[in-house]
Amino acid sequence: MHIPIELDPAPPALPAVEYRWDVDTDILSAQLVPRPGTGAHSGSVEVGGDDGSWLILEVNSGRLNGIEVAVWPEVRKDARLAPPEHIEPAAVRLAAHERDGVAGMEVSTAVVAESDAAERVIHFRLGQGRPARTIRVGTDLLVDLDARARIAGLWMLNVPPFPAES
Repeated sequence: MHIPIELDPAPPALPAVEYRWDVDTDILSAQLVPRPGTGAHSGSVEVGGDDGSWLILEVNSGRLNGIEVAVWPEVRKDARLAPPEHIEPAAVRLAAHERDGVAGMEVSTAVVAESDAAERVIHFRLGQGRPARTIRVGTDLLVDLDARARIAGLWMLNVPPFPAES
């Protein structure tokens, strides 16, 4: 899986994360607020899982500023799931968008989803499992980067429960 990332220093205050569930489609969105960057080099990176799942990474001015889980992979529950202890704060820039002004990009890879028992912590592993370091890009949004500075995973923390249907 080849989504190259470049890191910039973290802003003085990390952006908050706003979650939104679409009850009709089961789509979960996580947006950074305030949204980093405005202007050129905006678009999306669509990550298609081998199982038909879809994650969409929203990019603005080359910076990651949102994630949408459009089609869920099967979610494995692990009561012990927790983010890594060592997390570095930084701003994440998608190198291909920044250099080439790419409006959209599609990547196919394996997508594995895990959650804690309450489904408040969700971890998506992208591609083959490999060692990674974890970067905090927002209060409740983390990105795993492999040794070659490519996205290896995504963490959503403090996810609100799916709204009860009335």
